[in-house]
Amino acid sequence: MNNYHADPKTRRSFISGVAKSMLGVSMLPTLSGIAWGKQPGADRKIGGKAKSVIYLYMNGGMSHLDTFDTKPGAETQGPVESISTSADGVQISEFFPNMADQMKHVAVINSMYSNQGAHAQGRYYMHTGYTMRGTIAHPDLGAWSALHLGKANKTLPANVKIGGNSGGLGGGFLESKYAALPIGDPEAGLQYSTLPKGIDEARFKKRLGRLKRMNAQFTNTYDTKQSRAYAAMYDEAVKLMKSKDLETFDLTKEDEKTRQRYGMNPFGQACLLARRLAEKQVRFIEVSNGGWDTHGDNFERVQEKSESLDQAMAALLGDLSSRGMLDSTLVVLATEFGRSPTIQTARNMGRNHYPQAFTCLLAGGGIKGGLKYGSTDEEGREITEDMVTIPDFNATIATALGLDLEKKTISPSDRPFTVADKGKPVEDLFA
Repeated sequence: MNNYHADPKTRRSFISGVAKSMLGVSMLPTLSGIAWGKQPGADRKIGGKAKSVIYLYMNGGMSHLDTFDTKPGAETQGPVESISTSADGVQISEFFPNMADQMKHVAVINSMYSNQGAHAQGRYYMHTGYTMRGTIAHPDLGAWSALHLGKANKTLPANVKIGGNSGGLGGGFLESKYAALPIGDPEAGLQYSTLPKGIDEARFKKRLGRLKRMNAQFTNTYDTKQSRAYAAMYDEAVKLMKSKDLETFDLTKEDEKTRQRYGMNPFGQACLLARRLAEKQVRFIEVSNGGWDTHGDNFERVQEKSESLDQAMAALLGDLSSRGMLDSTLVVLATEFGRSPTIQTARNMGRNHYPQAFTCLLAGGGIKGGLKYGSTDEEGREITEDMVTIPDFNATIATALGLDLEKKTISPSDRPFTVADKGKPVEDLFA
């Protein structure tokens, strides 16, 4: 009787035998995965190499055409020239001579797409992976990483934001302890982290004890996330005040040459502080750099903004690489949208908001370097290959960190949310 349910070994032998007799070769390595319903690369595990993220956010909408998606010879390019880099086939703007040497570490995503064309909405979407709603505040990537990964350094916060602001983005519906610790001036150190003048340790402990007794009845009666966060804030602050890790925030501990290499400006020193925090295993460090909203004087302003970005980001990547930290640190360059290919001559050569095609960068943390992913047409107007949505981009960052994209967190309104909504990581970017 014919056996219609032959065991896999028998079927495998049959296929292999036919391949050998008819073609003179064994096709088993190729056919085995297909024959048994297994897709090539299905067992490949991606991500999880990044222990920290340094997220450089260009607030205002950085022009893709004038930075990392140049179109030599196109009218839309304007006066900006392209230069070659350390990565074969990757050209960038002449405004980035220092980054040209570091592009061997960088994956350039030229096919970013957003459906949010206003600053607040675009900024929110980029940070959270969710569109803005009036009924709920979503956590940003730093808060998600703090929630799911916790602290690697038990003294320092898991999530830090340096410079500027992101329109109130933070912990969203999560407890406030997952929101970023804000650092306004990177050169000022961590302010209010030492005992006030005239207050010794004994007196400080006495004051803390009195405060806890005053709050005890309230916190026991109202055991809410707000009251818990308030109590935890004091405990965390005291622990940090007494820790040697407090020196991490003191940039005077760096030699002058290193500080000069990053640039003696707020953004450059913020990037240096970000490296110091990553060394101490802080999970997520965002550095905000505003001023990219170039409706007018686009070319002069982009050149000016690019100078500090080029110096600081190149120094950061070089520093991480030389210290052996680049494999475990994911560096992200992001913005809410690009700028229009059409040059606004009536506004002194400006560019308007352009969410339908723009560029972001990834480097380190298990990401392949020296490549371009996706593309736009010859004028930089439309995506022609491998579109990457904002949730996809966030899913890629989350995957690099080893976050579970399927894990659901229930909001106070009893709705389930995940770290990157329905985004899928761009697997081709991982080494």
